Amino acid sequence: MKKTLFSILSAVVVSSAVLAGTVALNTPAYAQSAAKATVDAAKAAGTVGEQSDGYLGLVKGSADAATKDAVDEINAGRAKVFAEAAAKNGVSPAAAGASAFTTTIFPNLKPGQFYKDESGSWKQK
Repeated sequence: MKKTLFSILSAVVVSSAVLAGTVALNTPAYAQSAAKATVDAAKAAGTVGEQSDGYLGLVKGSADAATKDAVDEINAGRAKVFAEAAAKNGVSPAAAGASAFTTTIFPNLKPGQFYKDESGSWKQK
């Protein structure tokens, strides 16, 4: 019971952090907006997808430099959010990222977007 409650609370904290600001970097807001716009376009094109570890990935293994940079920027922000949530909840950053995927990221994927499941296979929602 205690472990289940802890898991639920951890998911809420991570989910809130991911929804509140996927990119939590000390960069100008326009740079964050540009990275998000680039990633959103790449997701729509099937180039970028969400991974079960909570991070973005390249569906086909490669992309142009701007897309790679945007993915790296957003993943760096997510890593910071996952580390903060993990520290607050006594779990690993990996567990926080996986929780964010399950509770927030996957449910918000649009039909047709790609995600990588726990087996490492890319699938289309």
